[in-house]
Amino acid sequence: MTPDNFTTIRDLLRYSVSRFNGAKLFFGHGSINAFDEAAYLILHTLNLPIDKLEPFCDARLLPEEVQSVLKVIERRVGERMPAAYLTNEAWLGEYRFYVDERVIVPRSFIAELIPEQFAPWVEDPDGVENILELCTGSGCLPIMMADAFPAARIDAVDISPDALAVARRNVDDYELQDRITLLESDLYDGLPEKKYDLIITNPPYVNAGSMSKLPPEYLREPQIALAGGTDGMDLVRRIVAGAAGRLTKKGILMVEIGNERAFAEAAFPDLELTWISTSAGDDMVFLLTADQLVATTKKR
Repeated sequence: MTPDNFTTIRDLLRYSVSRFNGAKLFFGHGSINAFDEAAYLILHTLNLPIDKLEPFCDARLLPEEVQSVLKVIERRVGERMPAAYLTNEAWLGEYRFYVDERVIVPRSFIAELIPEQFAPWVEDPDGVENILELCTGSGCLPIMMADAFPAARIDAVDISPDALAVARRNVDDYELQDRITLLESDLYDGLPEKKYDLIITNPPYVNAGSMSKLPPEYLREPQIALAGGTDGMDLVRRIVAGAAGRLTKKGILMVEIGNERAFAEAAFPDLELTWISTSAGDDMVFLLTADQLVATTKKR
């Protein structure tokens, strides 16, 4: 297919949707279908507003513009590259973040809960002074929490220096260097001696069976940020075990575990996990209080 075969965005959109559907692409990084992803990639490549397709559908394109779009479309199909890596951007709500292949594409059900300041579990948002986010990746959640909790300072942790370099770029873009501290650490190991009102984490939690069945788009992401061991709970166990010593008396631990609820409940039979409702249901995020964690620790 050559640029001469296309005149308008409408032409490219029809072709792209057909290519995506024919290649049986997987959509799990923002878009949910071939049409939405094609529209996004075309508009982004042409430097047009990504939320305004219709006014430009029949605009005539220059040959070099058509060529640029076709190149992106063919990379999406041929390399099974997630769209976010092709555009170097990802969105969570109204927040835009820089991303590349050093981090997984931001996606989090915890992000849905941040604008409401984790109500009703956080009774006094203005009283939240210290937040810890483990496995920060691109730094997207700390940036959102900085807006939701204006009095808080946030420590954002990752074991990967590459991920922290991406997080640094995003923190700098939002000019939050004074409130978000990025730390290279294996969970709690390298943290300062302090306690937190909130510990938030979206850790690697994909179990081994699911890892073996991931679509090619997910295999493009850093596997260290996805693989959670045989049952997906390797890091989650360590996070829960160390949280009691890091939370304030009324502190809260919130953990995202995707589709692994059964494994999470099996891993923590002595804890009554509180499951929080998100757009995907009641199985994706659980909460534990400092009181629960301390009580369990004392029993051991």
